[in-house]
Amino acid sequence: MSSTPADYRILLRTPGAAAFFLAGCVGRAGLAMTGLGIVWLVHDRTGSYTTAGLVTGCFAVADALAGPQIGRLVDRFGELRVVPYALAAHAAAVGLLFAGGPVPVAATAGALAGATLPQISALSAARWAALLRRTGQDAALPGAFALESLANGLSFLIGPALVSTVGAAGHPGLGSGLAAALVIGGGLAFTLQRRTAPPVADRGERRHAGRALRGPAFVGLVASTLALGVYFGAMQVSVSAYAVGRGTPDLAPVLYALSNCTNLVGGWAYGARRWRAAPGRQRGVAAVGLFLACLPLTVLDAPVPLGCALALTGLAVPPLLAVTSVLTEAVVPRAVLTQAFTWLGSASAAGSAGAAAVAGRAVDAGGAHAGFMVAVGAAGGVVMLSVPSRPRRFAVRSRSSPRP
Repeated sequence: MSSTPADYRILLRTPGAAAFFLAGCVGRAGLAMTGLGIVWLVHDRTGSYTTAGLVTGCFAVADALAGPQIGRLVDRFGELRVVPYALAAHAAAVGLLFAGGPVPVAATAGALAGATLPQISALSAARWAALLRRTGQDAALPGAFALESLANGLSFLIGPALVSTVGAAGHPGLGSGLAAALVIGGGLAFTLQRRTAPPVADRGERRHAGRALRGPAFVGLVASTLALGVYFGAMQVSVSAYAVGRGTPDLAPVLYALSNCTNLVGGWAYGARRWRAAPGRQRGVAAVGLFLACLPLTVLDAPVPLGCALALTGLAVPPLLAVTSVLTEAVVPRAVLTQAFTWLGSASAAGSAGAAAVAGRAVDAGGAHAGFMVAVGAAGGVVMLSVPSRPRRFAVRSRSSPRP
């Protein structure tokens, strides 16, 4: 680890960086609010949590499946020729949700809302990669991706809380309206900044670059992110089950907030240093740290020790996410980089959705600790997948890249 801190202010002073990053923060705050906003809106319209869950499930599945396809179109045609049309379709889908109607119509509207939701985090990560490479600051990429992780963490800490607050205050539809406004406004402000948009590769470059998405290096990163998504989903169910099982359901948001706060600290600390260790080694250390931190959750009963263990897991997650982005940028050509980042997001979402059902069954059979065992197993999978089968692949690309 070098003694020179990676200054976030220097990153944001890169010409054009602060503008697209702040616009992206607005859009991703809306993304973090959209799913829960749909729950409040549909339940208000139908009075049924079953219908609300069905529509939200359609939204989540469509979002995970369509995200990489939007990313592929962006890589092929550029952001300006894809994202505004997706945002317009998303606005129409949300309008259809507000209009109400039979369950099939609501489910279709939910699926359309998910299928047209641009993955602003992936778009922003691709912009950072293009901008820092172009300005000879590629060594600052870990700090940029850590900044992205911080922005995502803040969005998912504040966004759902805001939706719940306005819903509980008697405005259940306001959350969805606000989410759509943030997504559309932030997305348009982000997209219209052509200065920092990644260049569009030619057809031949895209054709050859697409092979990298099927290569073992990137497939391993996707599998690792899928396992991490399983961990996220299992933890959400298990923490809630633990709090409810103790007869203190109000404890769940406190535990979530504790983990989220240390998550922000971990992301800030990781990005504030220049690390000498190779990215692959960093990823392995972060994965082992996550596994060791969540092991005690399977046996701890008292809230304070369990909260401390959750805090430690929160410290390990952001470095793991940031270094995965670094490795993705290293093994995937720029011609398909946006699509690659969206695949990572979809893998995490798919893992989280599947884990909710698995962990739920485990909790029903053996209590919250059985659910935490699912999370531990997923963390163990991340450890195993974090040992690259061809570790030199990452180093070779890094050496061939220009350095400041």
